[in-house]
Order: sequence, then C-alpha cells, then structure tokens
Amino acid sequence: MDPYSAEGELINIHNHFHQGQFQEVVDFDTSSFSPDNELAARVIVLRARLALGQAEDVLADVKGEQTPELQALGALAELQLGKTDAALKTIEKLASSSADNATVQIIGGTVLQAAGKSEEALALLSQHSGNLDALSLIVQIHLQQNRTDLALKEVAAARRWAQDNLLVNLAESWVGLRVGGEKYQQAFYVYEELAQGASTSSTQSLVSQAVCELHLGRLEEAQTALEQAFQKDPQNADAIANLLVLNVISGNSATEQLESLKKVNAKHQLLVDLDEKSALFDKAATKYSPKVSA
Repeated sequence: MDPYSAEGELINIHNHFHQGQFQEVVDFDTSSFSPDNELAARVIVLRARLALGQAEDVLADVKGEQTPELQALGALAELQLGKTDAALKTIEKLASSSADNATVQIIGGTVLQAAGKSEEALALLSQHSGNLDALSLIVQIHLQQNRTDLALKEVAAARRWAQDNLLVNLAESWVGLRVGGEKYQQAFYVYEELAQGASTSSTQSLVSQAVCELHLGRLEEAQTALEQAFQKDPQNADAIANLLVLNVISGNSATEQLESLKKVNAKHQLLVDLDEKSALFDKAATKYSPKVSA
C-alpha cells in the first residue's frame, strides 16, 4: 500500500506538512509507524523543522548520516544557513549516485532551484515515478519561469491519476492564481476550506486565502484573513508582505510593514523585487534630464 494514499499511515503527517502545519508535524506521534515508514516520517519531520527555521539543529541532527535522504536534508539545511556552495556540492553528488531516490529528487530540486539552477532542478525532478511532491515542485518552478502553459500541463496530467489529492488541489490553485479570472474564485475555495477548518488551518493557508481575497478585490476579507494569520504567527514574513500590499492597494501607509519585513526577513522576495525595480527606475531616470523653460 502507498503510505501516502488515503489509507496509508503517512497521509496525516504528510498533509499536515503541505497544509503548513509544521509544528503539528514536529509534534506528531510517529511511534506507531511501521519500520518501513520510519525514514520517510523522519524526513517529513526534518523538513518541517527546517520550515520552522531550525536549520542549525537539523544539520547537527543529520551530521554523519550516510543515507541519501538525510544527506539531502543536510544540504537543504546548509542552504538555509547560507552555505550554498557546500549544499550544491552535496546535491550534485547525490544527483549522480541516487537520482532515483524520491527525497533526493525533491530536496535536490529545491536546492538547485534556490541556487538559480532551474534546468538542473527540472532534470532531476523529471525522473520521479508518480511522486506528487516532485510534481508540485515542478509546477512551482514552471510558474517561476513564467511558463504557465507547462505548469497547466503538469497539473492536468496529475488530475488523471490523483484526482482528489491535497497536493494536486494546491498545485491547481497556484496555477489558477497565475491564470486569473474565474480561477481566482476556485483557488479561494481551496484555501478558504483549509484556512477555516479547525484541523487544517495554518498561517500559510490563511495568508493564501488573503492573497485570493486581494485578487478578487475583497479587501476587508483579506484584512480579516491576515489578522487571523498574525494571531498564529505575529512575525510571519509572508503575512507582513501581504499586509503591506493590502495597505498600498487601500491607499494607506505601508511604511510600518516595510520596516517590519526588513527586520523579519531582509531577503524576502518582495523586498528583492522592490530593490530591483527601484534600481531599474533610477537607471531609466538617468536617460532624461529636466527641461527648464525661461
């Protein structure tokens, strides 16, 4: 039996992870899992700990391990700690020796993409055998490449063999937010169900709901969802970034959120984009000189 199927023993801990309920993953009782699933469960828990910012602890935890799965997670921890070269060296070695390993594909693809090596990441991930984690990462990479057509193709293919699956629903929602139109509402239904469910709600799903609300022009509802997100995690960078966007759209000052985001995560993608666009504007401005008429 597939341990990630609806009847499999890893389904709940796996869903917790992809719902953004990382502390629930860490606290999950894995003592009853069969020996065959012990490593897979440990991998999910370590990924959750990395998502919670515990890279140093995870790196210490997997130090000296020889299994490809744990070596890959060590590389991801190194990446988060700014040791990009060391992380890439480990992943490139694993990609040569264990390219058929699902965890190597997923974690390796994550590291390679983060390092700007999209084609290498896709080449590794494309070797998966019906793994939805790998497929969802492929979708994310295509979206980052602005290849919505390829992302749509991947989701459509997944729908044929994994119709009622959380990851497929999420991947379809990511694509929907890029496509727009009526797809905004469809994505909203997915995130709203997760965000407002007592057993599925997380900061991540609440922020995602708020993003949908923003696209749909429902600013008050977006504000409410973000307030709920802050109740769970007052320092969540994505929540701060989206509150900044909401304030700009609403015509309010976003200075407080901008400063808060710089303190929480100075390398957040929103700040990177703002710096890039500011530099482009300054460059364009140098081509023009003010004309003064007498």
